[in-house]
Amino acid sequence: MKDEKPGQDLRVRTKQFALRIVKLYASLPERPEAQVIGKQMLRSGVSVGANYREAFRARSDSEFIAKLGICLQELDETAYWLELLEEAEIIRPSLLVDLQDETNQLIAIFTTISKNRKAKQK
Repeated sequence: MKDEKPGQDLRVRTKQFALRIVKLYASLPERPEAQVIGKQMLRSGVSVGANYREAFRARSDSEFIAKLGICLQELDETAYWLELLEEAEIIRPSLLVDLQDETNQLIAIFTTISKNRKAKQK
């Protein structure tokens, strides 16, 4: 891992996050409400990694920060859909705890990176 570029591990982590979201979606019941919520969660959850990859290739700090902002929006939206899956009793809370924790960790990481990059710009 020493030879990897900075941020490479976060690229892997966001891809793993997307794969977990895909698997959760695939396990949802066929009920209409589960599918509607699930599709929204799927869209927002898998876009985090794609947007981070774009941020990783940003040509400027401003572009990087903007893309991280999109990642944060998508993560927050994903957190919302996970909460709905739990509160609507579609998925048992115990099955969502780890994914909700990962969502919150990624939000914290992206927030810190964004704040640090903004401070560097000043």
